[in-house]
Amino acid sequence: MASSSFRAAARHYYLPPDSHVKNLTPLPISITFRHFPLHQQRYYNQLCSSSMNGCQGNNNPTIQLPVKNIETRTFPAVSSNALAMESLKSAISHLKSQPPPSSSSSASSGIIRLQVPIQQQIEAIDWLHAQNQLLLPRCFFSGRTQSATSNLFIDRIASYGNANGNGNGNGSVVNNLISVAGIGSAVFFRHIHPFSYADWKSIKRFLSRESPLIRAYGAIRFDARADISTEWEEFGSFYFMIPQVEFDELEDYSMLATTVAWDNALSWTWDKAINDLQATMDQVSSMVVKLRKEVPRTFILSNNHIPSKAYWKSAVNQALQIISRSDTELTKVVFARSSRVITTTDIDPITWLACLQVEGENAYQFCLQPPNAPAFIGNTPEQLFHRKWLEIKSEALAGTRARGESMPVDLQIELDLLSSPKDHLEFTIVRESIRKKLEDVCSDVVVQPKKSIRKLPRVQHLYAKLAGRLRNEDDEFEILSSLHPSPAVCGFPTEEARVLIAETEVFDRGMYAGPVGWFGGGESEFAVGIRSALVEKGLGALIYAGTGIVEGSNASLEWEELELKISQFTKLLKLEVPTR
Repeated sequence: MASSSFRAAARHYYLPPDSHVKNLTPLPISITFRHFPLHQQRYYNQLCSSSMNGCQGNNNPTIQLPVKNIETRTFPAVSSNALAMESLKSAISHLKSQPPPSSSSSASSGIIRLQVPIQQQIEAIDWLHAQNQLLLPRCFFSGRTQSATSNLFIDRIASYGNANGNGNGNGSVVNNLISVAGIGSAVFFRHIHPFSYADWKSIKRFLSRESPLIRAYGAIRFDARADISTEWEEFGSFYFMIPQVEFDELEDYSMLATTVAWDNALSWTWDKAINDLQATMDQVSSMVVKLRKEVPRTFILSNNHIPSKAYWKSAVNQALQIISRSDTELTKVVFARSSRVITTTDIDPITWLACLQVEGENAYQFCLQPPNAPAFIGNTPEQLFHRKWLEIKSEALAGTRARGESMPVDLQIELDLLSSPKDHLEFTIVRESIRKKLEDVCSDVVVQPKKSIRKLPRVQHLYAKLAGRLRNEDDEFEILSSLHPSPAVCGFPTEEARVLIAETEVFDRGMYAGPVGWFGGGESEFAVGIRSALVEKGLGALIYAGTGIVEGSNASLEWEELELKISQFTKLLKLEVPTR
């Protein structure tokens, strides 16, 4: 439980996520470090000294300007991943021998993406699994099906290159990007202070509309005020990475790409960057084998819930008492649970994620793993927002029921959900909160449909779509800060709910229920990191789930909802220890 002394100390440096102040003076590092143990400070300093952290220049106004050289070079298509590897290694050697003209100057900075289309469709998750032995940061992000996203992943990329193979083809082709996998970081962005406008600008300076596939993938903590527990410390308050080596799975073909980034002002020179990229490429496997989407048979040795069922019931009933009082504005709070599952054999996070893909229709799949850290994986149905140029979309999702075993039963459950006063209240709180936040920075906000059903393989939810038009692309940071945390994962009003969560929950949510997704030059997309787990080698997994508490909630039924939500993970495991 969070102590009052910690909350008092946190107020000295915490930037509320709904703050709209842009011209902030960066907080002194000495103040920020008061909140973190000495071993976390040492790890942070060691990490920053061994590679380029794009957030290290926040105290220098000149480093807030875009990097000087941003470009994408596309080479002729090849027939296999192995040939794409050869093509990229040759291109990197050529680039090393003929660096950009300004790379040796003291003010040199830039980012260059080299990409080779592959004339066959290979699943990005298969490629990532082939790199399992590498001790490098990695990421994975998969969009939802087209029926659910209305072409959210449409991207313009350069053509396959001209016949001379110089990567400067003049044509372009529009393709549907399905999934992205990456290893190594050309540049990463991490800090232990809350994600700020300055951090957002540090990421955006490496991105450009003209190179739309240069993207920063990552996640942000649910609550930057909460103390960071050991299992989450390598993630910091936020962690983003532009992959060094990236595999893109598209609708009718694939693409292998490498990215080199440098900035002399951040003490990461061209020579360091290109040599580091070559070292990474020497470790990458060119062999890709189709991954069997099933978890090897294992058994659960222990399954420990935090909080316990008894504590949960007490917390929910206490929250209901607070909600019913006339002297409080609180109408909803979302409590979560962490379940540590210890298995007889290690759980491979990529195999687990591949299994989640099988029932991932209308959901995002993601994986984020900083160096020497657990893997944060998830299969979330909830979109936080998607922005393309000035157009922005969001969703309201609340209320949960299981799917029926037959169509008539499923329809009856749907009607029950649509007519439930308790679920209607919970859903309306979420929808109206998102609508008001969009109206603060958007024009022409539309809600359509206002209330419908989203069906997933195991559950169904109340659902609404919202859309608007930003007045300025720089309002993206305000949208992110304002929409997170939504009433769907925190409660309403936000601050009252957040305080109650901090006083009640006895574990660190980390990135669970936080924004997870990517920033691009003219486009970005974030999901809400629910239906997720933190997979630790040798320590099993922490599986997270939450449920909304409103007037009319029942503690026992809410506990059953938690079990339903984590079932997509637990169904892949045996729930008992084998008898001797």
